[in-house]
Amino acid sequence: MKAVAVIPARFAASRFPGKPLKLLRGKPIIQWVYERTLFAKGLDGVWVATDDSRISACVESFGGKVIMTRPEHRSGTERLAEVAESIPAEIFINVQGDEPLIEAAVIEETLKLVEQGGYEMSSAITPLVNSAELENRNVVKAIADAKGRALYFTRFPIPYSRQTPPENPKDLISFRHVGIYAYRAQTLKRLSLLPPSALEMAESLEQLRALENGIEIGLAKVHSTSFGIDTPEDLQRMEAVLADG
Repeated sequence: MKAVAVIPARFAASRFPGKPLKLLRGKPIIQWVYERTLFAKGLDGVWVATDDSRISACVESFGGKVIMTRPEHRSGTERLAEVAESIPAEIFINVQGDEPLIEAAVIEETLKLVEQGGYEMSSAITPLVNSAELENRNVVKAIADAKGRALYFTRFPIPYSRQTPPENPKDLISFRHVGIYAYRAQTLKRLSLLPPSALEMAESLEQLRALENGIEIGLAKVHSTSFGIDTPEDLQRMEAVLADG
């Protein structure tokens, strides 16, 4: 297989336990993510990777494919690396299990950066909507260089400006990070074997392990309205978004 998507899902999220099974308009969040991922072109398969039998049963109930993984993994990247031991593919895409409105185009553009040989690892960014997103520590911000390579990811508003920040968020230098990664199989394995980095632990952002160890991350600039569900309040906000059509 050329490229496969894997959706890591665990039950014991500290801020929102049982999150993958929470209902969004009557359907589990994990089902939303799985079904949206199926729309992406260029994938040879989609799996959910979990260590929880409740999540496994849920995925099987709606006809999805699931792989049971070991419970000791510290990150989604490590869970994907275990999946890569049993699924032969050149490229693995890590689709975050808490992005129920992830767009197919975002998956396709992220895949393209690795597929075309420019990067061993890639992700995606989209313009910030407003200043509130810039200040929100649940919204991960990213800075890229002139070639589109990631310089840094953080939960804090960056960069610091000694002048008045632009009123239009589209004029900001930083972007909102979209929860998705693509890796060459060998890069995924290498990354999973590295110990958690100081920056990764400080920010609780696993992609910083790659940057701190010299692995370049290409960033696809996309227009995405999707956002991650980290808290019960985020779920309520998503319900409102869907109710508004």
